[in-house]
Amino acid sequence: MALYKEQGIVLRTMRLGEADRIVTLLTQGSGKVRAVAKGVRKTKSRFGGRLEPFTHVDLLLYRGRELDIVTQVEIITSHRAIREDYARFAAGEVVLEAADRVAQERERSVRLFMLALGALRALAGGDGDPAVIADGFLLRLASLAGFRPSLSACAACGRPGPHARFSISQGGLVCEKCRTGGAVRVGEGTVPYLAGLLQEGPLPGAPREGRREGSGLVRAYVEYHFDRPLRAWAHVPR
Repeated sequence: MALYKEQGIVLRTMRLGEADRIVTLLTQGSGKVRAVAKGVRKTKSRFGGRLEPFTHVDLLLYRGRELDIVTQVEIITSHRAIREDYARFAAGEVVLEAADRVAQERERSVRLFMLALGALRALAGGDGDPAVIADGFLLRLASLAGFRPSLSACAACGRPGPHARFSISQGGLVCEKCRTGGAVRVGEGTVPYLAGLLQEGPLPGAPREGRREGSGLVRAYVEYHFDRPLRAWAHVPR
């Protein structure tokens, strides 16, 4: 087995036997990695509480056939504030769940790693509404995966907007000529909210109805194009 060093985010853990855990990590250089942390559930474990979800860690691992083995771990950032507030915790669960669903095992994606780490830092820092941070992460994640929604021109024919209907299946705003039966009319504040989520820098504010509608569209859009439900999304206060 080869020994290697990595930096990662703990996505989830699962009990293994009486004292061990399987840890799923999103790493910077090796993509998603599943590893065994031996003896982590023992009182005198050298790992202590270092392998908890949301934690940004520095790791030393042995590469195995199916599961790697954690031999050393140091905390870079615990993101403890996320665990201490329900709204932040729920939004953080959305980030971890979505990243876990999209990341491929052993497939390097520095952009995905940095996107997830940035969202967790924003949640832990307390700057901004957790629900908006979660929405922004999801829409940027969809964009990273090749599903960036069209918000300034018709997704079907390219006709410049503004357009008042949004189609999940067609990939964004559509004109009256191209819209299908699944296209929904969106409110005035919804498109600016969605556009703001995709921009770098501070996340947008919006009228309550625009945020509510935009958030629902983000969830539907991500679930449709990733073909997977987001269970944690429903628990985020809005």
